[in-house]
Amino acid sequence: MAPPPRKLVVEVVQARNLMPKDGSGSASAFCHLDYDGNRRKTKTKHRDLNPTWGEKFEFPITDLTEPGSLEINIYNERKGGTRRHGFLGRVSINVADVVKQGQEALQWLRLDKRGLFSHVKGELGLKIWYEDPKPPPPPKPDPPKPPEEKKPPPEKKPEPEPERKNVSTVPPAEFHIRDVVQKNLGSAVEYNHNYDLVEPMTYLYVRVVKARKLAAKDANGTSDPYVNISVGDVKAKSKVIPKNLDPEWNQVFAFSKEKLLAPLLEISVWDADIVGPDDFLGALSFELSEIPTRKPPESPLAPQWYKLEERPGKTRVKGDIMLALWMGTQADEAFQEAWQSDTGGHAHFRSKVYLSPKLWYLRVNIIEAQDLLPPDKGRTPEPFVEVQLGQLQILRVHKGDVKGTNPHWNKDLMFVVAEPFEELLVILVKDRVGPNKEEIMGQVKLPLSPNIIHRRIDGRSVPSTWHVLDSTDKGVFRGRIHLRLSFDGGYHVLDEAPDFSSCTRPTAKQLWKPSLGVLELGIIGANNLLPMHNGTGGRGNTDAYCVAKYGQKWVRTRTITESFNPKWNEQYTWEVYDPCTVLTVGVFDNRHVNNGVAAKAAGVKDTPIGKIRIRLSTLESDRVYTNAYPLLVVTASGIKKMGELECSVRFSCASTVNCMQAYLQPPLPRMHYFHPLELSDVENLRIAAMNLVASRLARSEPPLRQEVVQFMLDTESHRWSMRRSKANYFRIANVLSGVFAVAKWFEDICRWKNPVTTVLVHILYLILVWYPELMMPTVFLYMFLIGAWNYRFRNRSPPFMDSKLSQGGEEPIRDLDELEEEFNVVTGNKTEQVLKARYERLRGFAGRIQNFLGSAATQGERLQALLSWRDPRATSIFVTFCLVAAIVLYVTPFRVVAVLLGVYVLRHPKFRDPLPAVPLNFFRRLPSLSDRIL
Repeated sequence: MAPPPRKLVVEVVQARNLMPKDGSGSASAFCHLDYDGNRRKTKTKHRDLNPTWGEKFEFPITDLTEPGSLEINIYNERKGGTRRHGFLGRVSINVADVVKQGQEALQWLRLDKRGLFSHVKGELGLKIWYEDPKPPPPPKPDPPKPPEEKKPPPEKKPEPEPERKNVSTVPPAEFHIRDVVQKNLGSAVEYNHNYDLVEPMTYLYVRVVKARKLAAKDANGTSDPYVNISVGDVKAKSKVIPKNLDPEWNQVFAFSKEKLLAPLLEISVWDADIVGPDDFLGALSFELSEIPTRKPPESPLAPQWYKLEERPGKTRVKGDIMLALWMGTQADEAFQEAWQSDTGGHAHFRSKVYLSPKLWYLRVNIIEAQDLLPPDKGRTPEPFVEVQLGQLQILRVHKGDVKGTNPHWNKDLMFVVAEPFEELLVILVKDRVGPNKEEIMGQVKLPLSPNIIHRRIDGRSVPSTWHVLDSTDKGVFRGRIHLRLSFDGGYHVLDEAPDFSSCTRPTAKQLWKPSLGVLELGIIGANNLLPMHNGTGGRGNTDAYCVAKYGQKWVRTRTITESFNPKWNEQYTWEVYDPCTVLTVGVFDNRHVNNGVAAKAAGVKDTPIGKIRIRLSTLESDRVYTNAYPLLVVTASGIKKMGELECSVRFSCASTVNCMQAYLQPPLPRMHYFHPLELSDVENLRIAAMNLVASRLARSEPPLRQEVVQFMLDTESHRWSMRRSKANYFRIANVLSGVFAVAKWFEDICRWKNPVTTVLVHILYLILVWYPELMMPTVFLYMFLIGAWNYRFRNRSPPFMDSKLSQGGEEPIRDLDELEEEFNVVTGNKTEQVLKARYERLRGFAGRIQNFLGSAATQGERLQALLSWRDPRATSIFVTFCLVAAIVLYVTPFRVVAVLLGVYVLRHPKFRDPLPAVPLNFFRRLPSLSDRIL
């Protein structure tokens, strides 16, 4: 009888973050398991993107030498038996790598695609192991016959021995979760934590853990001990532990090796006294050359007990102190929370990571009101609605022809809100009783609660509700108002200028696409910074730090005090979801290093030193770019160079095909095209979003100050500026210069300035007239040749901020009066209210003209970018398309192409997609020079 086979046991636990497939933002998922021809199926979990099954399945393993693989596919069950189930992802596991029973653990495996164009995301949680067959028990003896108790078969046990031997000939392969994750995440990009983009900086680390049996120096029989650490002139002090002879500090101190000029490390313990000098409790000394070096990922050094020693003239010492000393770099895990010498020991000036608040668009649909009670019953009211959200977002709905006690508006108002929701939505119904005179007829105050306001990810309508108007007169019915409220999660809330946006994902997380790669930034240091403020002794000084922003993640480096050439050498990582986005890095002078509380009370703001922008599409995949970027800032005397920022950047793309495919997708989520926002609302919503992000980050601890966020987001870019208007004008002139050059060239041809060229043009013209089908292939072939020729002259590094393009020029601006609008020097006191209002109105109108000029220049520069190789991927796509089009149009009759093109252009609206066409998506993703203007 053959022994039973080994069993493969699979427990399907849970899936999470699945791709919505049913058209309503959800999915009805079930798993299909297939191993060696045996198929199993789990139950269907309806309308759940994070389904939990908890079902266990067993499969026999017949071939132990080549056990094969287990395939698990997740499908979305669709209503009706004739429609094919939607594919949600799959997982493949090599059975030879499965652990034995008792070693299993929950594994989260990333779902893989089935094909190139599959849309898949999420993970599947599994427990998987194998079970060996149990050997059969020995046969039981017959109890009634004592003489037969020899039981020879059980003594020989012929069958179990061969069975154990056969099983042991195939050793079970060990299974490691890291191997399986790497196999199932073959297309994923691994994060790099090796600090390979920056220079290593050596630090002396001192971990002060605790002390024991210290001497009592106070009258109450205790001490208030603290630790002094010094290396020459570099000193640090631990916190004071009151009334304790066995104190515990658990503090780490990091001293930059560049500042360690003495050869000896001195550690002393003191008793803090309110009156008189502190009492000495003991000390230790260490030679710096004898301190060991530690390199991660080595385990941390174990602290050791050291006996405290006396010093000349300082006796009565007893007790021990526990310390750990080592030499390390900024990559050490203890560095982030350690006391750092190059930050002056300020805890608030260490490096930090911040996240922007999650932003939503709040849509308030004012439908109608009924049974309004007018203030003056002798006149017909002229009602309108004012909606307030916080102190800054106030919008109105009013129509001149709406009168009476039952008005109807049906008007949408859009607001920006941030999680956690704190503000109240206040809806006021007012009556216009005269010029510049209004009276409140009633109001409604609503919290931003999911129980009241529905969330949606598409354009489907949400239920409307009636709300009774409140008033100061209790017990008086003032009417009611009909509202439809919703959080629209299908939009991307713009909090940056569209030309250099760092994120285009919608608010709703279930609509997010998988990441395309990883962006790594190494902030090395700054060079030749100018003095920004007066330091100690009245001399100029600079306390610099960097802030980088990409997507929702902000990073702030530590503040390097009193240095014109600070070295940060910090490295950060972001996930990339769209290659046509921009990374922004700014440098600031910290004005709160000395007397931070007093500086905050006095309203002192951190001063910007400059910023740079790096467009990811200009970076080649897996290549490190290390450059020194000039730091430029606009001042009252013109554009001024404040120094240089040295940093390294690398964009690692997981799949070149997926990255190229992103160029053919719409830049914004689908809601922006199916239900577009009003153009007049987009800019107002962007300004509100920027102010909301700035105010929320300023409330962090330590704060990312509001002036820093506003400078990074360029909140004043919509304002009128003569300098920016000139820059946009010259951008348009530069775009049209190509057209003028062609016209000049044609004029030279007509005038026979170069007879050979003129003859060749005549021959080409006759060929195109005689063979018109060669016209389009020739055009595309010509553009292909231009692009191939320009490949040699492509930029080898990301472009810098351009002072000349920004109309700062290499010389100072002669007419400094042009900068007054940009710095808003017009005062608006009570006697100049009208002048200020008119001036602001003029600035707003001029700002729209300025933005129009900038938009026109952007379109022209995108045309130029097709063949300029500024975006290597986009130009390669276009050049390849030109070559293919030239070949296809050469072999295809011209009349066929003309007929197909005409039919496509004139197709019925039924066959049109609301989403932009692929060529338009590609064109909108091309880079312009707008991100290089200050």
